[in-house]
Amino acid sequence: MAEKTEVRIVAGSLRGRKLTAFVHEGLRPTPQMVREALFSILGNAVPGRVFFDVFAGTGVVGLEAVSRGAASARLIEKDGRAAADIQKYADRFAVADRVQVLKADAYRWAERWIPAGTDPVNLFLSPPFPDLSQRADEFLGLVRTLLDKAPDESVLAIQAEDGFPLDKLPDPAAWDVRTYGRNMLLFYVVSRTPPAGERSDRNADEED
Repeated sequence: MAEKTEVRIVAGSLRGRKLTAFVHEGLRPTPQMVREALFSILGNAVPGRVFFDVFAGTGVVGLEAVSRGAASARLIEKDGRAAADIQKYADRFAVADRVQVLKADAYRWAERWIPAGTDPVNLFLSPPFPDLSQRADEFLGLVRTLLDKAPDESVLAIQAEDGFPLDKLPDPAAWDVRTYGRNMLLFYVVSRTPPAGERSDRNADEED
């Protein structure tokens, strides 16, 4: 059964604006505490970058990114009603010129996604509960696909739950894991530049 709730944008130019959502099994709004932690950790990586809110749901995370100075936000949501509601709030908050709502399945979108350039982006993934449990392997494949495509210095962040198989993530030791009750935030910074020592060895080999 769906339950009506309100979510509030915490900071930035849209601070205090509220969105109404109906919470059900396929929708889990990111708790305010977790959202505040997400943007606190991302910090200066938000302003001026494109922000992708994958599994957008209410859209509050993508709208919060715009509020905090993101160059633009792309919100991917397969539910038609939810996508329409996000667009409604983008229009109401006068940020529609910086918000693109894409009605699409996140998995198919990831397969087709081609970054617009080499500038780093932020990708936030907050899948529904069933995706973390019943579709875990498919979700991990989605993570790998996005990491393979994301430009250098991009940040991919996941909101997961207790029991999420951290050891199955790509390059598991490289993730920064933060816990907030049963919620987890996982951060990965894409690095396509080899370490200094490895670059030196490679250069020496090329000279030989």
